[in-house]
Formats: sequence, structure tokens, C-alpha cells
Amino acid sequence: MSITKQRLDTKQLVLMALMTALAYVVMYLSKLIPLNVLGFLSFDLKDVMIAISGFLFGPLSAAGIAVVVSLIEMVTISSTGPIGLLMNVLSSCAFVCPAALIYQKRRTLRGAVTGLVSGVVLVTLVMLLWNYLITPIYLGYPRAAVAELLPVIGLFNVVKAGINATLTVLLYKPLSNTLRRAHLLTPSETGAEVPSSRKRAFLYLVAFVLLATCVLLALVLAGVI
Repeated sequence: MSITKQRLDTKQLVLMALMTALAYVVMYLSKLIPLNVLGFLSFDLKDVMIAISGFLFGPLSAAGIAVVVSLIEMVTISSTGPIGLLMNVLSSCAFVCPAALIYQKRRTLRGAVTGLVSGVVLVTLVMLLWNYLITPIYLGYPRAAVAELLPVIGLFNVVKAGINATLTVLLYKPLSNTLRRAHLLTPSETGAEVPSSRKRAFLYLVAFVLLATCVLLALVLAGVI
């Protein structure tokens, strides 16, 4: 292996460790806001950092970060044990891996949005299935009672993933530009198309409207308003 290749690999490992730490910090701060739905579903934003990592380094790297962050969460602040670990890993991977895979194939704004929308759809379907299977075991609910909760569980995952997807769109370029200026990234690692000023302004407007809508829905689901 050449010295240049070794340096690139070391730089990527350092950056992945940084993104893992950021994902954990974001998750921890999210837990300070008591937005819970049905008593066992909680909002957090760690998938924003994991999705950005996936855009930078691909779906396998994103999956690895999702596992590491979920493990650290389990042994530090979580009270849900291995079941919570399983659900966290499934949720993060179902959201970030298809988004990163599609973006890796098509590194454009449309590719990013398509990937994130695909992630929202997939994580909603995956978590509907796994909540139906796991919740009766974890909480002792009758399966028929869990089935009645599925519409709320589905809406929760759409809102949670929608917030994460919108924030990913808003933060990916500024964060990747910052990392590039710090010489932690090369231009090729951030090489998506650069939207025109008009397109960028429209994108931010749509993103902020979606984010505000998702936040309001989250507050309604959590019974805050």
C-alpha cells in the first residue's frame, strides 16, 4: 500500500470517528428534549450525522457508524438493552443505507433527495414490521393492541425520518465544505453538483417548510400541542 493511500485511509478513519462522535452527541442532546410517543417511541437526530457520513463514504461506512453509535448508546444512557440496540440499528440502517447507496450511484441533488425519500419510505415499512414483532415481547402488549397502534407508529417514523432527511439536505453541503476547508476531505469526496443560487434558495425554502411541518407533527404526536 502506498504512503498516499495509507494517509487517505487514516484520514477517512479519523473523519469516521469524528462523525461517530458527532452522531452520539446529537443523539444525547436529542434525548434532553422529552418528545415521546406512546411511551416507548422517542425522537432523536443522530441519523442526520450518519446519513451525511453515508453520503461521504458509502452505505457500509454508514451502517458501521450506526452500529457503533447504537452500542455506545446502549451502554451509556439507554435503558432498553439489546432490544433497543436492535431497533436503533435497524432504524438507522434502513434510513441511511438506501439514501447513501442511491447518492453514491448518482451524486446530484436529485440523487440525494431521491435517496433520502427512499430512506424515509423504507424505514417506515421496516419499523412497522419490527414494532409489530418486538413490541409485544418488549412491553408485554397483546399483539392485537400493537396492531391498533401501527398507524401512530407509522406516522411517528415518517415524521422522525422526515426531520432527519430535511436536516441532512440542509447540513450536508455546509458541513462537507467545512471539512474540506479543514483538509479532512478532498473535492472528489464531496463532489455533488452545485445548485444555482435560485435553485438553492428554492431548496432551502422547501426544506424549511418540510422541517417546520414535521416538527409540528412531532409536537402533536408527543402531546405537546
